[in-house]
Amino acid sequence: MINLGRPRLRRSEVPGYLFEKHGIPIAVATLNKMATTGGGPAMRYAGRIPLYDVEDLDRWAEQRLTNPVGSTSEKVA
Repeated sequence: MINLGRPRLRRSEVPGYLFEKHGIPIAVATLNKMATTGGGPAMRYAGRIPLYDVEDLDRWAEQRLTNPVGSTSEKVA
């Protein structure tokens, strides 16, 4: 179980947090790629260790989720 009260998470903890809190599955390898190419959640560094603020993760997750829809024809790309 991930401690949701922590203000910053290491990259290895981010997938568990995003799945537990938002239901978004994402692999550490995907986060690694996004850290290089862009498109991932904002991060900070403590020396060489990337840390993710919980607020930034929540904001990023909300941007990835669509509004609720009643059918697949309502889905926005």
